[in-house]
Amino acid sequence: MTFVHVDVLHRTHTCPADPEPHPYDTWRRIVVIVDGGPCRKPVTIRSGNTTATIACGRHEPAARQCPACRVTVIEHSVTATFTGHHGPQHPTTTGIAA
Repeated sequence: MTFVHVDVLHRTHTCPADPEPHPYDTWRRIVVIVDGGPCRKPVTIRSGNTTATIACGRHEPAARQCPACRVTVIEHSVTATFTGHHGPQHPTTTGIAA
């Protein structure tokens, strides 16, 4: 089984449409990939007179893939960063809108 470890960063803010903090941007970064090795159930495909043998992970749905071709994504860390309020600024103390 191939494992893909990712870090997830959610950037959150508040805005006039939703005063509760909510994500507006999400980033995912691959930290490490642990390879599952060579395919254990290669598939032979045919097109006319041509045949080819390929890894089952390139042809079969996930439920029928061998353990080496199956991919599992693991969230290594999830971080939320609050970036503040976005939108019209609030009036200043002198009464002049910024």
